Amino acid sequence: MPDRDPLPFDPIGEARRQWSRHGWDAAAPAMAVVTSIMRVQQLLLARADAALRPFDLTFARYEVLMLLSFSSSGALPLGKIGERLQVNPASVTNAIDRLEEQDLVERARNPDDGRGTLARLTEEGRARAAAATDAMNAGVFADLGVGAEGLDGLFELLRDVRYAAGDFTPGERDAGAARAR
Repeated sequence: MPDRDPLPFDPIGEARRQWSRHGWDAAAPAMAVVTSIMRVQQLLLARADAALRPFDLTFARYEVLMLLSFSSSGALPLGKIGERLQVNPASVTNAIDRLEEQDLVERARNPDDGRGTLARLTEEGRARAAAATDAMNAGVFADLGVGAEGLDGLFELLRDVRYAAGDFTPGERDAGAARAR
């Protein structure tokens, strides 16, 4: 799947070695982890972009479609979308604008808040989300090169980093993970 030949060495491993050689031994492991995470993010985003391209979706718009498809009514207030996806209001507005242009979502008045706006999934949006999910499952999620146990462990490690950064507060569903800390 790479668009170029692999390097004959691990450049992040070499950077870690150089970090230590220059006297930054204590920071070298964390530098290598941060750099690895950023590189993996690039690799995974490229795979996601390739899987979503035939559906004329970006990953951000795909996330909105999936969030709406998971909601009981297929609709959510724009503010709730931003909160759940952890993005700013301008990003939500941009994604909804694009999805609305594609007839995948529609805006509606929020019956619970006369001033608020809901984004509502259209039937075409639901169908596109389902087809895109099949492509994402096959092309991105099916094989990351790590077994199931490794994936669970990696998720927990990254979850700990997110928790320590204040990304979320453990709720009832997170109680087991919080006790494990």
